[in-house]
Amino acid sequence: MASPFPGMDPYLEAATRWPGVHHHLLSAIAETLGDTLAPAFVVAVEERVYIATPGDLLRMPSVQPDVFLVEASNQAPQGTGAVAITPPLLIEPLEEEQVRERYLEILDAETRAVVTTIELLSPANKATGTTGRKKFLYKRRRILASRTHWVEIDLLRVGERPAEVQGRGSYYALLHRGEAEAPYEVWVAMLRERLPVIAVPTHAPLLDTPLDLQAMIELAYRRGHYDIAINYDAPVPAPPLGADDAGWARERIVAWEDRHANG
Repeated sequence: MASPFPGMDPYLEAATRWPGVHHHLLSAIAETLGDTLAPAFVVAVEERVYIATPGDLLRMPSVQPDVFLVEASNQAPQGTGAVAITPPLLIEPLEEEQVRERYLEILDAETRAVVTTIELLSPANKATGTTGRKKFLYKRRRILASRTHWVEIDLLRVGERPAEVQGRGSYYALLHRGEAEAPYEVWVAMLRERLPVIAVPTHAPLLDTPLDLQAMIELAYRRGHYDIAINYDAPVPAPPLGADDAGWARERIVAWEDRHANG
């Protein structure tokens, strides 16, 4: 069954759910573009790996500090003389964690040169001061200064955004063509709107390839069986919706549940 929402489903943004959504969505994009661009181009799924520090983990929306806690010590007060040592809390130390982030590259099938890079952002890319964000921004700067096209897709309301798209819609996609002084091409969508069809460039003078983000998220939703995996009676994942959008979302969910019950 389709999502209750006409565009992006905000329940897909839950930090604990996003890794699966990211996998299904990136796979759908890779398959769609791969079928369209063959045989002149190849779409490859690439991966960067880094170590997230304990500080990184605490800054990521998926991690709440109290999960690392903590139990009260059952030690009896100790000490000599009149002063007893207060029993401490026992707290497990945070461990470093290996993070794997996947992205797409479009390669010229003959030369194997990278023509276009496509990044689908994750919470770690958008969390202030983290290793994941620093790695992402370093790569972004490097690609923007090159002849490679850059496509950035952000379907998360939480986290930092580039200054150029601050306050522009709930979701966005950004294209920078690998040309000197090229402006950003930006597509935005509000929560209540259908996600846009964006342009994916390859080599001039070839025409851009259209990528329907709404069709991609709907395919990912079906593949993940999110109609049964998501508890729509729970609150919308952070950040909270405004009063008007929250009321609209609840109306959509109630109507969807009625159809589900009667279907």
